[in-house]
Amino acid sequence: MLIALPALAEGDAVAGKKVFNKCVACHDATSEKDKLGPHLLGVFGRTAGTTPSYLARYSQAMKDAGAAGLVWDDTSLAEYLRSPKQKVPGNKMAYMGLKDDAEIANVIAYLKAAPKP
Repeated sequence: MLIALPALAEGDAVAGKKVFNKCVACHDATSEKDKLGPHLLGVFGRTAGTTPSYLARYSQAMKDAGAAGLVWDDTSLAEYLRSPKQKVPGNKMAYMGLKDDAEIANVIAYLKAAPKP
């Protein structure tokens, strides 16, 4: 028996690019350029706290989360986008999170679509 779950991965990448404007001050999704936060190009399947170019800048909490097995996928990223401090307590991301499920799904779709500038 299958249970219907919210289709987070079925967001709108175009709408997600607009939502991602809330993130661009700290994150780049179109290149491997780090800003205040690590770049998000190719984030899916990446272990948390392991972007090579950002290693020295990650919080210990994010490094520990990765060491404990946190890998960015639809579910883990949705949880983090909703409440970064709840998903990874002690991380240094100041943003309080997205509260709208559609915005979260759209950002995920955008990041999965191999964003272009």
